[in-house]
Amino acid sequence: MGKRITYYVSRKNLLTWLAAILMIASAGLRIAYYCEKGADTTTMWFLILLPVAASLIYAATLLLDGQEHFYRTAVPVALMALYFTIHLAMRGMGVRYLVLNAVVYLAFVVFYKLLTSGIIRPVSVVFLMFAGAVAVLGYDSRAALLSRQWERYFEIMPDFTMLLGALAVSLAIRPHLDGAYHPTWGDRSDGRRVRTLSPMSVVVPYIMVNRNGSCNFIRDELEITDLEQYVREKRREGLTNFGLTHVFITAYVRCVARYPALNRFLSGQRVYSRGDDIQYCMSVKKEMSTESPDTCIKLHLKPTDTVYDVYRKFIEEVEKVKNTPLDSSFDQTARLFTMLPGLLFKFTVWLLKTLDYFGLLPKFLLEVSPFHGSVFFTSMGSLGIPAIVHHLYDFGNLPVFIAFGCKFRRNEVASDGTVLKKKYVDMTFNLDERICDGFYYATVLKYLRRLLADPHRLDTPPERVEKDID
Repeated sequence: MGKRITYYVSRKNLLTWLAAILMIASAGLRIAYYCEKGADTTTMWFLILLPVAASLIYAATLLLDGQEHFYRTAVPVALMALYFTIHLAMRGMGVRYLVLNAVVYLAFVVFYKLLTSGIIRPVSVVFLMFAGAVAVLGYDSRAALLSRQWERYFEIMPDFTMLLGALAVSLAIRPHLDGAYHPTWGDRSDGRRVRTLSPMSVVVPYIMVNRNGSCNFIRDELEITDLEQYVREKRREGLTNFGLTHVFITAYVRCVARYPALNRFLSGQRVYSRGDDIQYCMSVKKEMSTESPDTCIKLHLKPTDTVYDVYRKFIEEVEKVKNTPLDSSFDQTARLFTMLPGLLFKFTVWLLKTLDYFGLLPKFLLEVSPFHGSVFFTSMGSLGIPAIVHHLYDFGNLPVFIAFGCKFRRNEVASDGTVLKKKYVDMTFNLDERICDGFYYATVLKYLRRLLADPHRLDTPPERVEKDID
């Protein structure tokens, strides 16, 4: 990664504000002109609402989202091109001239999209494109400009201010130079699209559509003699209630640091990467009783987190849920949905799935949803039962479910013939095979075993954090 250039406009740049003011002025002048003149239905939709929407969307994108999502200005630019094409058609232009202009506008939009997405480098061409558009508009409006009639000036001013606003934007565009990844077309708010997958990895999600039908299940056992000693050490250091859960979570985070494909997810038949945001989900009870309701927590972890970081974040989130008289964000959101009638509730779930498929689910819902995340851990040890085989959720995008059970002892014969009592814990892994292949998963699990065999490695950050492919 890092070869692709992304661009932005800063709200600290006066040109950005000038562009937004000109766009808003264009919308205001257009509405004022047609309020005085009057308009039929066709004019209302295509010569008023369409360009006004384009101008206001452009201004809002610049001021609210220009730093990270400047490429989205391609949408209002496409609306502007559509408006100018329709405007020419309604003026009774010849078919050949209209088709020629439509082709030019289409090429303009495509080129603008490629430039703002960083696919084509010389962003200065955007200035030449809008400068040319202003010149063409001036040439087409030369009769009005020379008429010295205020009414004719008033008629062409909305178009001029719109294009001048875009021209100001072209002077405010700057490339990101921080070396970090910045979103572009095809990315989601919770992950970037992985674009250099093998053809097989691209095809498989269209064949294996559902998450539960695409999962692999692995059962394993882990000898925990050294781990229990490590847990006791941490408790002596003052980490109250430190347990195997904190060790397993940190070990998983360390696996992501070395094998970043583990932090991918699949949505809308496409594979995405969460990058450095490892979203750990877990179901907890406020009290250990059958009457106590379940709730869910979500931690945002980093590949560089140590066992101390994980313990602190985990304890803070659990205490927040257990010690507050109020319900968690997940509970509050779920309660709102349960108030809907059954048929409307079913439609709402379908709508949420559809929005999620296209990456349009609101970010606050992604944050409270336990079905969207990197990994879900569940501990059966506190319940005194073995690790369960838990399903994956077809709603959402969570690709990994890990369960571990209660501790058990086993007598084993050593090489010298003596009988040793060893303590184990069983674990189950349910893995969505579409985010990475079986060989990758096998390598990760072997690395996980090596980490848990020497848990002191988790006390310090990893020497290196690998980045996922483009």
